[in-house]
Amino acid sequence: MTVTPIDLFASFIHLRPDGQARAEQPVFDTERDGWQLMTFHVESDADLHADHWEVHPEAEELVACLSGGIRLVLRPERPGDEEEIKLPAGTAAIVPRGQWHRLALDAPGDIISLTMPRGSRLEQRTGPRAGG
Repeated sequence: MTVTPIDLFASFIHLRPDGQARAEQPVFDTERDGWQLMTFHVESDADLHADHWEVHPEAEELVACLSGGIRLVLRPERPGDEEEIKLPAGTAAIVPRGQWHRLALDAPGDIISLTMPRGSRLEQRTGPRAGG
């Protein structure tokens, strides 16, 4: 096997259940088994799909801010205040399995996430703060 560099911004890394790791097209496949490592350059909230909540029922999600700054926003189970966790450059957080969450941008930069995509869902945000 030849070892070659992988452009993390142009590929997702699929960590397969059989122990193999493969660079693949950057498509989030909610039917895929195994783990998926994703790296993104973010310039705006649109790059983070900040207007949507997401949930990963099969596993926790690691969200790391490599440069810039983001906020991880957790949706409460009952109506109330959202919980925001600031992630400056060089920090990470682990989102619990089944926890609805979204990201918001504080400063352009690079982020990385790792989760099992199977069964993941997005839901459009509604209400007066849906844009930010």
